[in-house]
Amino acid sequence: MIRFLAQTVLTLLGNTLGLLMASLLLLNFSITGFGFLMSVGFFTAIHILLSPFVLKMAIKYIPAFRGGIALITTLVSLILTVTLTNGLHISGITTWFIAPLVIWFITVLAGVILPLVLFKKVLANKKTTRKNTPTTL
Repeated sequence: MIRFLAQTVLTLLGNTLGLLMASLLLLNFSITGFGFLMSVGFFTAIHILLSPFVLKMAIKYIPAFRGGIALITTLVSLILTVTLTNGLHISGITTWFIAPLVIWFITVLAGVILPLVLFKKVLANKKTTRKNTPTTL
């Protein structure tokens, strides 16, 4: 349960950074103030819920898409967030192609860097526990 909660927090933070970076880099990608909170929450919830479904569908119907599951999930989550909330607006075909890439890339970076920063003490304790644990054959 703690692992799921930590993963959810990391996903939420990664998506927040990804959406912020997309809004800074892309001219036709805008997020409003209060709508930002709603969009990030909705986007993250959809992303977490859709990931297993998209993975299952890709494995069943299009195995070649396995590597792009996160990217496809990001695109579908963006489409649903823009359609069902008022806080996020995307216009222009180029922006629709680039936005999922930016969000996905920032989320991947956050997924690598944030655990090192946020869970530094936990990771350090784990290392010392491993060093102090006697090995048996």
